[in-house]
Amino acid sequence: MTRLFAILFPGSPAVNALLATLYISGPPNFLLALCPTNIDPASLSVMVAFAVGGLLGDTLFHLLPEIFLGEDEPQNARFVLVEPNRNLLLGLAILIGFMTFVAMDKGLRIATGGAGHDHSHGHAQAPAQEDEMKALTTGVDIGGAAKSRKKGKDTKKDVVQAPQEKSKEINPSVKLGGYLNLIADFTHNITDGLAMSASFYASPTIGATTTVAVFFHEIPHEVGDFALLVQSGFSKRAAMGSQFITAIGAFLGTLIGIAIQEFGGGSTDADAPMPRNGGIWGTSLTWGDMLLPFTAGTFLYVGTVAVIPELLETGSNKMVELRKTLVQFTAVALGAGIMLYISWHE
Repeated sequence: MTRLFAILFPGSPAVNALLATLYISGPPNFLLALCPTNIDPASLSVMVAFAVGGLLGDTLFHLLPEIFLGEDEPQNARFVLVEPNRNLLLGLAILIGFMTFVAMDKGLRIATGGAGHDHSHGHAQAPAQEDEMKALTTGVDIGGAAKSRKKGKDTKKDVVQAPQEKSKEINPSVKLGGYLNLIADFTHNITDGLAMSASFYASPTIGATTTVAVFFHEIPHEVGDFALLVQSGFSKRAAMGSQFITAIGAFLGTLIGIAIQEFGGGSTDADAPMPRNGGIWGTSLTWGDMLLPFTAGTFLYVGTVAVIPELLETGSNKMVELRKTLVQFTAVALGAGIMLYISWHE
């Protein structure tokens, strides 16, 4: 393992951090090319459920423990000083991340004319159905109108094209959730890049083990994100391209971390004590420490508000829906279980 790490990371801490970012960003995205071009909608809903489990598992089993307690360092014992005000600020950052995405989602809905207000029904109504509903509420006779439409030439076009348009209809709430997830994934990749740079400046061994941990986190995470994007109406090529764009965030975070270490007087001693009262509002927190809880808040929003409503949609066939629900819950448990296993053994 030591020889392998020496081959993979042969340079300075800055070069090794950039190489590690390339390793964790490239292969997981290329694995998406193995996914089929035409994905069955039933299997896609299972992948979305897997993404929910992965997002919530990553937040609850990895991000939150790291936010409040820090990373585990097996080579030494570390005394953790409990700062109530520090924990309050971290919780505030999580809430800010959550509410920032609430505001972004609300703004997108207003910009699109209120699309996505109802998560379960009302989005796929054809214009003729809307006219019929309007006629029922106003008392206008729709029978004659319907007959006159059938006599017209344009009526056949409406009848033929309506099913095609309906089949392409994407739930606006899910579409917005896909875009929000891209933004959340971008900020998460920034934190990964910051972790890469900090770990390699601490020691080569810590950097290598951090790379392995982040790499195995990224594989299920990228698959889940890919499923969310396809569910949001992205083509396979567009979804893969979007994932590569979010990978820029990892390189951005790595470059920021390198700049801090090289030019900002960053300490290379992993055991250097943090100043207790020299940070934000008299705590040991710096502004860089607030990015990880902000990311946790965005993941909570995307995994719950933006995606779970899609899993709550049900049809009229009870037995089919029960089987579908069982499969979806199994996928959620699988996604969360993978994150739990990785976090448990890293």
